[in-house]
Amino acid sequence: MYRKFISEKRRSITTPQNLVDKNGRCVFGTFDKEFEKMDLLKAKKPTHAPQAMNRFKLTLWQATEIFFENGILLSAVCDMGVLGKILNVFYDKRTNKTYCFNTNLKSKDTIIAPNLLRNSIIEATTKDGFVKYVNDLGNGRCSLSGSHKNKEGLTLEYDFQLSRISKPSIVSIPFDDNRPLYSQKDFLKAEGKLIFNGEEMITDKNTVAVTDDHRGYYPRHTHYDWITTMGRNEVNGESKYFALNLTHNQSIDPEAYNENLIWFQKDISILPPVKFTKNIESKNFKEGTIWTIKDEHDMVNLQFKLSDIYGMIKHAVIVNIDYYIAFGLLNGYVRDETGNKYILDGMPAMGEDKTLLF
Repeated sequence: MYRKFISEKRRSITTPQNLVDKNGRCVFGTFDKEFEKMDLLKAKKPTHAPQAMNRFKLTLWQATEIFFENGILLSAVCDMGVLGKILNVFYDKRTNKTYCFNTNLKSKDTIIAPNLLRNSIIEATTKDGFVKYVNDLGNGRCSLSGSHKNKEGLTLEYDFQLSRISKPSIVSIPFDDNRPLYSQKDFLKAEGKLIFNGEEMITDKNTVAVTDDHRGYYPRHTHYDWITTMGRNEVNGESKYFALNLTHNQSIDPEAYNENLIWFQKDISILPPVKFTKNIESKNFKEGTIWTIKDEHDMVNLQFKLSDIYGMIKHAVIVNIDYYIAFGLLNGYVRDETGNKYILDGMPAMGEDKTLLF
């Protein structure tokens, strides 16, 4: 019954060789495997700026969230056209405290590979540390390593091997006529270790990750909300790997173009568009802050009770960034396309509330 609420455009189609065709038109939809080429600089007039400005309007990043027994790691390399960044955020579940490691660098000093195939590298290095991805996702695996020291003198080191648990989520979402937001998200098993300020944390059978390769032309005024959870849940009476991705952004047709889904072991179930509501604005976070995430068909009915939030705020003449990374616990449920209900009460989650003017 619930399958009828999913647009056929959300079903995977064969991936073309290039995200941008020979005429500079971007392809949109949901795809079954990695792109060989993503020549987004060749997109024809994706923004209102002159074509020569594409280089400065294109945002590229790869980010990964890893859920441990005692904490959650966010690790990212980002090239925003005018600025590069390495970012690591560690949330300690035991204390409900968040620690940030954030260093800017020149855009030209970031390395963003043209695809995620054949051990392609995405990395950046600064005097404070580095983040490095080696991607072989055509074969369902990648590696992630990094180290970072922040202004408070805290240190972070990690080295992981990641292997695919489920099908990838590969989407190209139109934000305007020829303005794409591409994302490939993978649900992965994580093996390795993290050392946070001298404390070593080793992965176990329940340690999982989601990695996101993200490329696109955001509008000058941008806002999105996002949440994920991952770990294990009861599926057909057994404890199995389970993860969730929910986003509300500026897709011009959210029914046909979104990235909402449940990951199971070896399979996925697509979810419809969702809306986020907040009882307290992120900038005013306090105990009792709750995000509610729902759709129109009772497939998603969740409350995200925040335990901590980290804000990255920058207000300048032509650039404003209000970026909040939130951690906490879920209550509620999601349903798959056949109507099976999965209770998520008590599952750890993280989310983002991001507003940009650039």
